[in-house]
Amino acid sequence: MKSGPKIIVIVLIALCSFYGGYTFSARTGTEPGYFDAVEAAGYGGGGSEKIEGISDEMNEFYQSLREE
Repeated sequence: MKSGPKIIVIVLIALCSFYGGYTFSARTGTEPGYFDAVEAAGYGGGGSEKIEGISDEMNEFYQSLREE
């Protein structure tokens, strides 16, 4: 097999894989903004303000982890 057909097959497989992964990901039901929410003060989200979307008990737990 020459390199021309190999490249075409590889590109087609890559495009089909990307399309399949993209459509599967779009149908998982994850709400927009889910990954933007700060839950555990990670990746620069650490502040003294209350974290939205979690209970007061979990907020106190995360604050106690920061103090250690």
